[in-house]
Amino acid sequence: MRINFRNLTVQVLIAIILGVLVGHFFPKFGAELKVLADIFVKLIKMVIPPIVFFTIVTGIAGMGDMKKVGKIGGKALIYFEIVTTIALAIGIVVVNLVKPGVGIDMSTAGSQDISKYTKAAEETSHGFVDFIVSIIPDNFVAAMAKGDLLPILFFALLFGLSLAAMGSKADAVIQLFDKLTHGFFGIVNMIMKVSPIAAFGAMSYTIGNFGIDSLSNLAKLMASVYLTMFLFIIGVLGLIARYYQFNIFSFIKYIREEIMLVLGTSSSESALPRMMERLEKYGCSKSVVGLVIPTGYSFNLDGTAIYLSMAAIFIAQAYGIDLTIWQELTLLGILMLTSKGAAGVTGSGFITLAATLAAFPMIPVEGIALLLGVDRFMSEARAITNLIGNGVATVVIAKSENEFHPADAAERENAPVVSA
Repeated sequence: MRINFRNLTVQVLIAIILGVLVGHFFPKFGAELKVLADIFVKLIKMVIPPIVFFTIVTGIAGMGDMKKVGKIGGKALIYFEIVTTIALAIGIVVVNLVKPGVGIDMSTAGSQDISKYTKAAEETSHGFVDFIVSIIPDNFVAAMAKGDLLPILFFALLFGLSLAAMGSKADAVIQLFDKLTHGFFGIVNMIMKVSPIAAFGAMSYTIGNFGIDSLSNLAKLMASVYLTMFLFIIGVLGLIARYYQFNIFSFIKYIREEIMLVLGTSSSESALPRMMERLEKYGCSKSVVGLVIPTGYSFNLDGTAIYLSMAAIFIAQAYGIDLTIWQELTLLGILMLTSKGAAGVTGSGFITLAATLAAFPMIPVEGIALLLGVDRFMSEARAITNLIGNGVATVVIAKSENEFHPADAAERENAPVVSA
């Protein structure tokens, strides 16, 4: 079979392999290449706030029917809560069966610098009321400048409802926002051309900084995390997909370029703009994509949920702390809240873990030092799981609301028809 080297997936995969080699044989040089990935992620984050804002506004305003907006949003949130709770529960069950933390040598646990994570934990560990208040931006411009998705979502929702209430008077604004959305997607397409360079830099840094041998001491935990996420994707998401009459393997194949991008950058956010565009081409209506995908990046992080539950119990096992069933259920309840505060960016799951442990004194927050060396490797798995989970959620909501029309999407986007 002839390899198409112009294909983005092939380019990213080659870049990842080259990054591993450079990081292994030239570790000092490889560790310095992280800047390539940082630049790429900043470029992507640069366009995410306006894309999310314009997409949600045009999607909601285009619906016209306020009851429909509320129905789709409510259905999406219920779906997110059910699926992420299942993910958390599966993680707790598997880590209790495998027990990867039992027998860990804790002699070096205090030698790592975890101050920035404990500080972040203090900042992110807040109550439910504080969480609700944080959704409302002090002002819209500041939320856009900071790239805070939840405040942007909130303002975009209100603005979209306002335009929808105006009826035909808002047509000019909606058309302008639609054109601006396509303009920003054009910027994304330009940025994506350098994604292989970013993947190369990210993998060179990871291997060069931590070394391949750094995987061995926590291989059991990593294997458990990867296996759990694989079972979740194939089992839970696969069954959901089958119920809604689409194939999980075909869907994963369809978004393979976005998955390879996430694999290289360890950030599901890096693929957010492209994922929205791909789901529209898949057949989901623009209004559903614009509402479900951005919301899912705050409320439907299945991979992060699995990681948080397994990592927390792992640390307890390493310290020899035997949690009762009620204590684990309490931990599950805390994780149901803290997991919603994790954004789809590199390292957020680790910071959220610190926040979770700060709110659950039974497990020492210092234990996160055990995971510093290999968190990067597990972040790739959770980012990919987050991406697939949000994609499946969008298709499910679109199909349940009769907003899934692959033939129309193929004609509109000049793309091949994707079978349902």
